[in-house]
Amino acid sequence: MANEKTPNERPVTGWLSRFAPGVRKIVSRKDTPDNLWIKDPDTGDMLYRSDLEAALWVTPSGRHMRLNAPQRLKVTFDDGLWEEIATPDVPEDPLKFSDGKPYRDRLSQARKAAGRKDTMAIGVGEIDGVETVVIVQDFSFMGGSLGMAAGEAFVAAAQEAVKRGLPLVCFTAAGGARMQEGALSLMQMARTTLAIQELKAARLPYVVVLTDPTTGGVTASYAMLGDVHLAEPGALIGFAGPRVIEATIREKLPPGFQRAEYLQEKGMVDRVVPRPDLPKTLGQILSMLMDGKRAA
Repeated sequence: MANEKTPNERPVTGWLSRFAPGVRKIVSRKDTPDNLWIKDPDTGDMLYRSDLEAALWVTPSGRHMRLNAPQRLKVTFDDGLWEEIATPDVPEDPLKFSDGKPYRDRLSQARKAAGRKDTMAIGVGEIDGVETVVIVQDFSFMGGSLGMAAGEAFVAAAQEAVKRGLPLVCFTAAGGARMQEGALSLMQMARTTLAIQELKAARLPYVVVLTDPTTGGVTASYAMLGDVHLAEPGALIGFAGPRVIEATIREKLPPGFQRAEYLQEKGMVDRVVPRPDLPKTLGQILSMLMDGKRAA
Protein backbone atom coordinates (compact mmCIF):
# COMPACT_ATOMS: atom_id res chain seq x y z
CA MET A 1 0.00 0.00 0.00
CA ALA A 2 1.11 3.58 -0.64
CA ASN A 3 1.03 4.68 3.01
CA GLU A 4 2.73 1.57 4.36
CA LYS A 5 6.05 2.32 6.16
CA THR A 6 9.19 0.34 5.53
CA PRO A 7 11.10 -1.05 8.57
CA ASN A 8 13.63 1.84 8.37
CA GLU A 9 10.86 4.44 8.55
CA ARG A 10 9.14 3.13 11.65
CA PRO A 11 9.30 5.57 14.60
CA VAL A 12 11.43 4.60 17.57
CA THR A 13 9.21 3.71 20.51
CA GLY A 14 9.72 2.51 24.05
CA TRP A 15 10.90 4.01 27.33
CA LEU A 16 14.36 5.01 25.99
CA SER A 17 12.89 7.27 23.31
CA ARG A 18 11.23 9.40 25.99
CA PHE A 19 14.62 10.25 27.54
CA ALA A 20 16.56 10.81 24.31
CA PRO A 21 15.79 14.57 23.86
CA GLY A 22 16.85 15.39 27.42
CA VAL A 23 20.03 13.33 27.16
CA ARG A 24 21.01 15.12 23.95
CA LYS A 25 20.65 18.49 25.71
CA ILE A 26 22.87 17.40 28.61
CA VAL A 27 25.71 16.15 26.43
CA SER A 28 25.45 18.74 23.67
CA ARG A 29 28.68 19.75 21.89
CA LYS A 30 28.60 23.32 23.20
CA ASP A 31 29.20 22.05 26.75
CA THR A 32 32.60 20.64 25.75
CA PRO A 33 34.58 23.48 24.10
CA ASP A 34 37.21 22.60 21.51
CA ASN A 35 39.92 24.51 23.39
CA LEU A 36 39.40 22.85 26.78
CA TRP A 37 42.82 21.20 26.44
CA ILE A 38 46.01 22.78 25.07
CA LYS A 39 48.92 20.75 23.75
CA ASP A 40 52.35 21.57 25.17
CA PRO A 41 54.47 22.30 22.05
CA ASP A 42 57.61 20.98 23.77
CA THR A 43 56.49 17.78 25.47
CA GLY A 44 53.24 16.99 23.66
CA ASP A 45 51.39 16.74 26.98
CA MET A 46 47.76 17.86 27.07
CA LEU A 47 47.31 20.75 29.52
CA TYR A 48 44.02 21.82 31.07
CA ARG A 49 43.24 25.32 29.79
CA SER A 50 42.22 26.78 33.16
CA ASP A 51 45.48 25.54 34.74
CA LEU A 52 47.46 27.11 31.91
CA GLU A 53 45.63 30.42 32.33
CA ALA A 54 46.35 30.37 36.07
CA ALA A 55 50.04 29.88 35.23
CA LEU A 56 49.92 32.95 32.91
CA TRP A 57 50.24 30.67 29.88
CA VAL A 58 53.62 29.30 30.97
CA THR A 59 53.74 25.53 30.51
CA PRO A 60 55.26 23.13 33.09
CA SER A 61 58.19 22.71 30.68
CA GLY A 62 58.83 26.48 30.90
CA ARG A 63 57.56 27.46 27.46
CA HIS A 64 56.17 31.00 27.50
CA MET A 65 53.24 30.72 25.11
CA ARG A 66 52.15 33.76 23.13
CA LEU A 67 49.58 36.14 24.62
CA ASN A 68 47.13 38.29 22.72
CA ALA A 69 46.82 41.99 23.55
CA PRO A 70 44.03 41.79 26.19
CA GLN A 71 45.79 38.90 27.96
CA ARG A 72 49.09 40.79 28.02
CA LEU A 73 47.55 43.97 29.41
CA LYS A 74 45.65 42.00 32.05
CA VAL A 75 48.73 40.21 33.40
CA THR A 76 50.86 43.39 33.28
CA PHE A 77 48.75 45.99 35.09
CA ASP A 78 47.99 45.87 38.81
CA ASP A 79 44.74 43.98 39.48
CA GLY A 80 44.29 43.65 35.72
CA LEU A 81 42.91 47.20 35.50
CA TRP A 82 43.79 49.75 32.84
CA GLU A 83 42.42 52.64 30.81
CA GLU A 84 42.22 51.83 27.13
CA ILE A 85 43.58 54.39 24.69
CA ALA A 86 42.09 54.28 21.19
CA THR A 87 44.51 53.70 18.34
CA PRO A 88 44.31 56.15 15.39
CA ASP A 89 42.63 55.24 12.12
CA VAL A 90 44.75 55.10 8.97
CA PRO A 91 43.97 54.73 5.24
CA GLU A 92 43.25 51.12 4.36
CA ASP A 93 44.91 49.38 1.43
CA PRO A 94 46.44 52.54 -0.10
CA LEU A 95 48.31 50.42 -2.68
CA LYS A 96 45.25 48.35 -3.68
CA PHE A 97 47.43 45.32 -3.04
CA SER A 98 46.57 41.72 -3.82
CA ASP A 99 48.71 38.61 -3.32
CA GLY A 100 46.09 36.27 -4.72
CA LYS A 101 43.66 37.68 -2.16
CA PRO A 102 42.84 41.39 -1.79
CA TYR A 103 44.50 43.05 1.19
CA ARG A 104 41.14 44.45 2.31
CA ASP A 105 39.83 40.89 2.58
CA ARG A 106 42.87 39.82 4.59
CA LEU A 107 42.36 42.75 6.95
CA SER A 108 38.70 41.91 7.39
CA GLN A 109 39.51 38.27 8.09
CA ALA A 110 42.25 39.19 10.60
CA ARG A 111 39.96 41.64 12.42
CA LYS A 112 37.24 39.05 12.73
CA ALA A 113 39.67 36.43 14.06
CA ALA A 114 41.51 38.72 16.52
CA GLY A 115 38.56 40.92 17.55
CA ARG A 116 40.56 44.12 17.01
CA LYS A 117 41.22 46.52 14.13
CA ASP A 118 45.00 46.01 14.01
CA THR A 119 47.97 44.59 15.87
CA MET A 120 48.59 47.34 18.47
CA ALA A 121 46.75 47.97 21.75
CA ILE A 122 47.45 50.84 24.17
CA GLY A 123 46.62 50.99 27.87
CA VAL A 124 47.40 53.26 30.82
CA GLY A 125 47.52 51.92 34.35
CA GLU A 126 49.79 51.06 37.24
CA ILE A 127 52.58 48.49 37.09
CA ASP A 128 53.60 47.61 40.63
CA GLY A 129 52.32 51.03 41.69
CA VAL A 130 53.98 53.04 38.89
CA GLU A 131 51.56 54.68 36.43
CA THR A 132 52.67 53.76 32.93
CA VAL A 133 51.63 53.86 29.28
CA VAL A 134 51.87 50.38 27.75
CA ILE A 135 51.68 49.45 24.08
CA VAL A 136 51.32 45.79 23.14
CA GLN A 137 51.95 44.17 19.77
CA ASP A 138 49.53 41.30 19.17
CA PHE A 139 51.14 38.52 17.11
CA SER A 140 47.75 36.91 16.50
CA PHE A 141 46.87 39.81 14.16
CA MET A 142 48.70 39.11 10.87
CA GLY A 143 51.83 38.03 12.71
CA GLY A 144 52.16 41.36 14.51
CA SER A 145 53.34 42.84 11.22
CA LEU A 146 54.43 46.48 11.23
CA GLY A 147 52.19 48.59 9.01
CA MET A 148 50.84 52.13 9.00
CA ALA A 149 48.30 51.38 11.74
CA ALA A 150 50.96 49.91 14.02
CA GLY A 151 53.34 52.83 13.42
CA GLU A 152 50.59 55.38 14.03
CA ALA A 153 49.60 53.59 17.23
CA PHE A 154 53.18 53.63 18.51
CA VAL A 155 53.46 57.36 17.82
CA ALA A 156 50.14 57.91 19.64
CA ALA A 157 51.36 55.91 22.66
CA ALA A 158 54.60 57.90 22.84
CA GLN A 159 52.74 61.20 22.58
CA GLU A 160 50.29 60.07 25.28
CA ALA A 161 53.24 59.27 27.55
CA VAL A 162 54.76 62.71 26.90
CA LYS A 163 51.41 64.46 27.50
CA ARG A 164 50.90 62.67 30.82
CA GLY A 165 54.56 62.71 31.86
CA LEU A 166 54.63 58.91 32.16
CA PRO A 167 57.09 56.20 31.10
CA LEU A 168 56.36 54.04 28.04
CA VAL A 169 56.65 50.23 28.01
CA CYS A 170 56.45 48.36 24.71
CA PHE A 171 55.83 44.61 24.42
CA THR A 172 57.08 43.58 20.99
CA ALA A 173 55.99 40.54 18.94
CA ALA A 174 56.31 40.65 15.17
CA GLY A 175 57.30 38.77 12.08
CA GLY A 176 58.46 41.95 10.36
CA ALA A 177 57.04 44.67 8.12
CA ARG A 178 53.65 44.19 6.44
CA MET A 179 54.42 43.47 2.81
CA GLN A 180 50.92 44.49 1.63
CA GLU A 181 51.80 48.12 2.44
CA GLY A 182 55.19 48.12 0.73
CA ALA A 183 57.45 51.11 1.43
CA LEU A 184 54.74 52.69 3.56
CA SER A 185 55.32 49.99 6.17
CA LEU A 186 59.09 50.55 6.09
CA MET A 187 58.53 54.26 6.75
CA GLN A 188 57.15 53.32 10.18
CA MET A 189 60.66 52.38 11.30
CA ALA A 190 61.72 56.02 10.97
CA ARG A 191 58.47 57.41 12.40
CA THR A 192 58.63 55.26 15.55
CA THR A 193 62.29 56.19 16.01
CA LEU A 194 61.37 59.89 15.96
CA ALA A 195 58.60 59.23 18.50
CA ILE A 196 61.17 57.67 20.83
CA GLN A 197 63.30 60.80 20.46
CA GLU A 198 60.34 62.82 21.76
CA LEU A 199 60.31 60.62 24.86
CA LYS A 200 64.04 61.14 25.35
CA ALA A 201 63.65 64.90 24.91
CA ALA A 202 61.03 64.83 27.67
CA ARG A 203 63.41 62.71 29.83
CA LEU A 204 60.86 59.91 30.09
CA PRO A 205 61.88 56.24 30.30
CA TYR A 206 61.24 53.86 27.42
CA VAL A 207 61.45 50.17 28.32
CA VAL A 208 61.10 47.30 25.84
CA VAL A 209 59.97 43.77 26.67
CA LEU A 210 60.91 41.43 23.83
CA THR A 211 58.53 38.49 23.45
CA ASP A 212 58.43 35.56 21.05
CA PRO A 213 59.01 36.30 18.23
CA THR A 214 60.48 39.76 17.63
CA THR A 215 62.01 39.94 14.17
CA GLY A 216 62.42 42.01 11.02
CA GLY A 217 61.87 45.75 10.86
CA VAL A 218 60.56 45.87 14.43
CA THR A 219 63.92 44.60 15.71
CA ALA A 220 65.62 47.10 13.42
CA SER A 221 63.71 50.02 14.98
CA TYR A 222 61.78 50.54 18.21
CA ALA A 223 62.45 47.09 19.67
CA MET A 224 66.14 47.88 20.13
CA LEU A 225 65.94 51.56 21.11
CA GLY A 226 64.85 51.20 24.72
CA ASP A 227 66.63 52.51 27.79
CA VAL A 228 66.30 48.97 29.18
CA HIS A 229 65.66 45.74 27.26
CA LEU A 230 63.96 42.82 28.99
CA ALA A 231 62.97 39.55 27.34
CA GLU A 232 60.82 36.55 28.15
CA PRO A 233 62.62 33.19 28.40
CA GLY A 234 63.15 31.43 25.10
CA ALA A 235 61.94 34.33 22.96
CA LEU A 236 63.21 34.37 19.37
CA ILE A 237 64.80 37.78 18.73
CA GLY A 238 66.58 38.79 15.55
CA PHE A 239 66.35 40.47 12.17
CA ALA A 240 66.32 37.54 9.76
CA GLY A 241 65.26 34.09 10.95
CA PRO A 242 67.89 31.44 11.77
CA ARG A 243 67.00 29.29 8.74
CA VAL A 244 67.53 32.26 6.41
CA ILE A 245 70.90 33.02 8.02
CA GLU A 246 72.06 29.41 7.78
CA ALA A 247 71.05 29.24 4.14
CA THR A 248 72.90 32.52 3.44
CA ILE A 249 76.20 31.84 5.24
CA ARG A 250 76.00 28.06 4.72
CA GLU A 251 77.08 27.37 8.27
CA LYS A 252 75.41 25.80 11.27
CA LEU A 253 74.46 28.37 13.89
CA PRO A 254 75.45 27.83 17.55
CA PRO A 255 72.88 26.32 19.95
CA GLY A 256 70.32 28.84 21.21
CA PHE A 257 71.30 31.40 18.58
CA GLN A 258 68.86 34.37 18.55
CA ARG A 259 67.14 33.18 21.72
CA ALA A 260 66.72 35.56 24.66
CA GLU A 261 69.30 33.81 26.87
CA TYR A 262 71.94 33.85 24.10
CA LEU A 263 71.34 37.55 23.47
CA GLN A 264 71.62 38.34 27.17
CA GLU A 265 74.96 36.58 27.21
CA LYS A 266 76.10 38.66 24.20
CA GLY A 267 74.84 41.95 25.69
CA MET A 268 71.83 42.70 23.45
CA VAL A 269 69.33 41.99 26.23
CA ASP A 270 69.75 43.39 29.72
CA ARG A 271 67.78 40.70 31.53
CA VAL A 272 65.65 37.65 30.82
CA VAL A 273 62.62 37.73 33.12
CA PRO A 274 60.00 34.98 33.59
CA ARG A 275 56.47 36.20 32.92
CA PRO A 276 55.22 36.01 36.54
CA ASP A 277 58.10 38.28 37.61
CA LEU A 278 57.69 40.89 34.87
CA PRO A 279 55.30 43.32 36.64
CA LYS A 280 57.49 43.56 39.74
CA THR A 281 60.69 43.87 37.69
CA LEU A 282 59.16 46.54 35.47
CA GLY A 283 57.85 48.38 38.52
CA GLN A 284 61.30 48.46 40.11
CA ILE A 285 63.00 49.68 36.93
CA LEU A 286 60.38 52.32 36.17
CA SER A 287 60.35 53.54 39.76
CA MET A 288 64.12 54.06 39.72
CA LEU A 289 64.08 55.79 36.32
CA MET A 290 61.13 58.03 37.19
CA ASP A 291 62.62 59.02 40.53
CA GLY A 292 65.66 60.24 38.63
CA LYS A 293 63.36 62.14 36.28
CA ARG A 294 61.47 63.73 39.16
CA ALA A 295 64.71 64.65 40.92
CA ALA A 296 66.06 66.24 37.74
